[in-house]
Amino acid sequence: MSKKTILVSDLSGKWMESKESVRITVTYGDGAKPQYVVDAHPDDPEVKRLVKSGKKQARRGRQPKTTTS
Repeated sequence: MSKKTILVSDLSGKWMESKESVRITVTYGDGAKPQYVVDAHPDDPEVKRLVKSGKKQARRGRQPKTTTS
């Protein structure tokens, strides 16, 4: 028996494929407060507003190896 996961946006209620989902994580500086996670569709107006007012964060970890020829 196979299972299919269906994602629904927490903000608008739109159905979305796993490739087109956006996960928004809210983490407080105080370690005692819980962390919140919101799954949303990238076309939701709230997501666009948050991306517009936020800043881009660099990728963490090692840089990928470059191939030299």
